[in-house]
Formats: sequence, structure tokens, C-alpha cells
Amino acid sequence: MTETSRLFNCTPQAVFDVLTDGWTYATWVVGAARIRDVDADFPAVGSQIHHSVGSWPLLISDRTESERCEPPRLLQLKVAAWPAGAGRVLITCEPEGEQTRVTMYETSISGPAKLIPKPLEALALRLRNKETLQRLAYLAESGARSKNGPREPTRAD
Repeated sequence: MTETSRLFNCTPQAVFDVLTDGWTYATWVVGAARIRDVDADFPAVGSQIHHSVGSWPLLISDRTESERCEPPRLLQLKVAAWPAGAGRVLITCEPEGEQTRVTMYETSISGPAKLIPKPLEALALRLRNKETLQRLAYLAESGARSKNGPREPTRAD
């Protein structure tokens, strides 16, 4: 599995709030273009985010399924992205003082992507997941959520 990590300036719960809000998925996941639907019980095991990958007009409908969820420290997803195949992503959130260490572990599990030499796959995943974690940090640190609208001020101006 390829590992990519970043220190966030927020709590593990703030990160998990974004991870479990399926409607934000296309905002922080590199490659996801839009969200078509989110199962009402997401991130319960077996629930799915129905998304599209690619760029218009070449969009492919696909899905991401929750395989394991331990709030606010761990989320494991099976991601489908045909024609490339499917992958498994494990995201952990560990407190470090006032901050949170967010680590993504990812590997291909089926399809043509499984045939990519591991060093090349690792390089591509590290580059993509570095950007993914940066986008996730922007959302988690700002308090942005799709369900709650704009965040409430945290201090008096």
C-alpha cells in the first residue's frame, strides 16, 4: 500500500466530518468529477457514494463503498474507477497535540491498474494523494460542510 500523510490544523472529528459527508467527496478527491447520489446511511459498512470520474464529455459513472468505519479515527473505502479498476483506500486520523495526522493508504485491487509496476503506482498515488490531502485539509480546517452550509464564526470579530 502507498502511504501519504499530512498534518492538519484541526481535530480528528473535523476531518471525519468531511470524510463522512459524501456530498463533499468530489471536492477533495482528485479525479472525482461530480456526485450523483449518496446512500442515506453513508458511511455505514456497505453504503455507497455514487460519483462520476473524468471530464465532460467523457464522464464515467462509478461508486465508492464504505468497508470499515471507526469514527473519528478510521475510514476504509473500496473505490471503483473503471476502466482503470478498483482500489482500496484506508484513511486514518490520529491526534498530535492540537493537530491531526491524516494518513492515506491506497492500493489497486483489481483491473488494469493492478498491472502497473508497484514503484510507478506508488509515485502516481503519492502525487495524487498529496493533492487530495491538501484539498481535504482546506475543507476540514475551514469547517466547510455540504449539509450544514456555511460554518458559524468561531470567535467574535
